[in-house]
Amino acid sequence: MDFNKWPRQNGIVDHDLYGDEFFGTEAPCVMYEKKPIVDPKGNVVEGLYSAWVTLNNPAQYNSYTTEMVKGVIAGMHKASMDRTVVGVVFTAMGDKAFCTGGNTKEYAEYYSGRGTEYGLYMDLFNAMVDSILMCKKPVICRVNGMRVAGGQEIGLACDLAISSDMAIFGQAGPKHGSAPVGGASDFLPEFLTIEQAMWSCVSCEMWSAYKMMRLGLISKAIPVLKVDGKFVRNPMIVTDKYVDDGDIVYGEYASGDAAAKAKEIMNAATTDFSLLDKEVDRILYVFTNLFPNCLMMSIDTVRMKKKFFWDQSKIPNRHWLLANMQTEAYLGFNAFNNKKLTGKDTIDFIKYRQLLAEAKPFNQELVDAVLAPRKE
Repeated sequence: MDFNKWPRQNGIVDHDLYGDEFFGTEAPCVMYEKKPIVDPKGNVVEGLYSAWVTLNNPAQYNSYTTEMVKGVIAGMHKASMDRTVVGVVFTAMGDKAFCTGGNTKEYAEYYSGRGTEYGLYMDLFNAMVDSILMCKKPVICRVNGMRVAGGQEIGLACDLAISSDMAIFGQAGPKHGSAPVGGASDFLPEFLTIEQAMWSCVSCEMWSAYKMMRLGLISKAIPVLKVDGKFVRNPMIVTDKYVDDGDIVYGEYASGDAAAKAKEIMNAATTDFSLLDKEVDRILYVFTNLFPNCLMMSIDTVRMKKKFFWDQSKIPNRHWLLANMQTEAYLGFNAFNNKKLTGKDTIDFIKYRQLLAEAKPFNQELVDAVLAPRKE
């Protein structure tokens, strides 16, 4: 065996499994880009980079298609195998969403009713979460907007999260035909009290970035709105109390007149991610000034706690999700996908429960009874 014939770049063996065919620039896709590490004064550190794995599907709130899932896996592996990369920044395009989970249009129009196909898809989804938890570089989730459902789950798999203070966080499964078994039900009990984890998983309630920070689920919530050239904190958040560094402790949403006034401020504001990116650069520079192998040993030993529970559940969850695609997921995803035609994004839950109480079979008659009719 002639090892000298193995693929090499500048005499160094190439360990990457994936090529650039998994990345693109035209939505929907995943983009992969290397950016120079910069020091606190903004000077470029020669030869060292961050790898940016960017979800690019802003028209659908950066929901991931099957091909995008492949792109995330490829991006995390590519960064792992690149000796010049210090850390990974996992983010998305636009200012509305980091990710809202799987692409509901694809779910409804291809996977619903095709359980075996969805099982194959879930193999890829599991591999995406694994690729984050196994990445040999620290992974920072740069939360540029809402992080919901599967987006919340892949964000929770990351090592740190730095968020726009306009972002919202939460699950959506029980409302739209699934369950938060893509990581949330594994990770959240590790971060929160068991009742907080329970409520987040089942209620489909959205939490603010400040509430997430107060509960320890993200590292920082950073202002991104500018009014008259000055940064302002999310005006929708009730600011009852501050801590010394200026971060808001409480994170509940305003209502009534206060909410109306907040929306006026938001409409007049522009979005600027420079403070968010400055904090990401600061963290990357901290990583740069650490022993790389000691850094990864430290990260991996902390990750193991999340990974332990994820590994116990991901295979049986895959099979449940496969079976569920034949029934409640079929209903939930089609209801959401047809909301422009029906004016409603959920089924008639009361009617559905009433039919189940009568032991009605899951057939077309039941489907027609619980899905909203098309608007005239």
